[in-house]
Amino acid sequence: MEDFISLQKITFWLSTYPRDIFGGRFVRGVLRYLSNRKEFTRSGSIPHDVAAALKTLWYLYEANKMEPHLLYSEFYSKEISESVDLLEEYLKWSHAKYDKDLNTLVSFCQVPFILSPQAKSKILQVEAEMIKNQVVQASILQHLSGNLFAFPFLVLRVRRDHLIQDTLVQLNVERIDYLKPLKVIFEGEEGIDQGGVTKEFFQLLCRELFNVDYGMFTYEEETRNFWFNPNSMESEETFELVGIILGLGIYNNVILDVHLPLVVYKKVLNIKPLLHDLNDLQPQLGKSLQQLLDYEGDVEETFSLTFQITYDYFGEMKTYDLQPGGGNVPVTNENREKYTELYVKYLLEDSIKDQFQSFNKGFQQVCGHHALQLFHYEELELLICGLPHFDFDALEKVTVYQGGYTKDTGVVKWFWELVKDMPLEEKKALLFFTTGNDRAPVGGLGCLPFIIQRNGGETDRLPTAHTCFNVLLLPEYNSKNKLENRLKLAISNSIGFGLQ
Repeated sequence: MEDFISLQKITFWLSTYPRDIFGGRFVRGVLRYLSNRKEFTRSGSIPHDVAAALKTLWYLYEANKMEPHLLYSEFYSKEISESVDLLEEYLKWSHAKYDKDLNTLVSFCQVPFILSPQAKSKILQVEAEMIKNQVVQASILQHLSGNLFAFPFLVLRVRRDHLIQDTLVQLNVERIDYLKPLKVIFEGEEGIDQGGVTKEFFQLLCRELFNVDYGMFTYEEETRNFWFNPNSMESEETFELVGIILGLGIYNNVILDVHLPLVVYKKVLNIKPLLHDLNDLQPQLGKSLQQLLDYEGDVEETFSLTFQITYDYFGEMKTYDLQPGGGNVPVTNENREKYTELYVKYLLEDSIKDQFQSFNKGFQQVCGHHALQLFHYEELELLICGLPHFDFDALEKVTVYQGGYTKDTGVVKWFWELVKDMPLEEKKALLFFTTGNDRAPVGGLGCLPFIIQRNGGETDRLPTAHTCFNVLLLPEYNSKNKLENRLKLAISNSIGFGLQ
């Protein structure tokens, strides 16, 4: 108990430092120390100085969760992620009975925040291959022992015009089959599945499952995200199928074209949703609830709210009490935090409880192994969705140029070269800067109307954007370096970083 209190004191003390000191001196200081190391393991063990540095980073990471100073990605160690034997680290982590308080550090997997998404993805694929090999070997032994129905692959035979029905029937037969390598056969079509058929199967199936006409999900135009339909008439097995499909996509290293808010991935990792999670689903409602919390006047008199809300049920407006007798309980300055908490809980948990539980059950049946614990929820989204949502090659192909620019204009060429070299978070920030949203529309960036318009000649002015029309107003800078400086400064200022 005393150790826990001491930990809380240390992390709280660290969280009180200004961002420049916390990030520049503390976090980056430790990362620089680690980057200068020539080796991170010695005779299969982590040297004492490396373990001490990692424990310090862990304190800083916990402090950053209390008072966010840095993006989670700023804790990554490129050197460790790229140089250590990930298979060995996974095996040590999965077999050892380690101390969760880091008194004994046996594997870098115990401090997953230092590992890049690429490293974690490799670990997950290592785990998946190990499980597949075990299942395949077991199937072969069963077959040799006389079980003629023991096949080493999970083979799905589906009809294109009955995709959901056929998939649901076959995946409900034998749970252990999920762990086998997947092969897909479209009835009536010749060809051996070398991966392309499987990818097409996932693409078509996801398109049908997330079709709003099917009724399982609703589509939020404002955020371009899908959400569980609380009024869906579909069975629990069908929502379970969606979870299974997402799990199979990860397990078989297939990127899926799904658009779910980050809160779904938080819930999969057992992280409780909070008010700010609404911003990725219903940002206007999230903003309104935050304004209610920040309001300095008389809440009851101004807003006239009660602990009862209304919702649409197939065109009929119904009411729901956030607490017993909620319709008779006014929202006041004293209880508004409770009201907001219950409202968020209703929207993100209670109203879709059955749907999400079935979805999560399916997902965990396929992917509920050790490696999943390594991921941050945003990394989990990246693992499932990959980069096709941010396929800037597709965006470049459909971009329209105005004001004298063409695709061959020097500054335009520099722009696309810089974009392709950006890390994921900067690409998302650029998309937000130019369109007002860091998500691609359904169908990918190739479906996004995008315009680059000349905005004068050489200047020190920053690029600007008309987000309503997806127009980037780009001055014709005289060098690539200047374009990079001006563009990144404009992007960082638009999301609250950069100039303070």
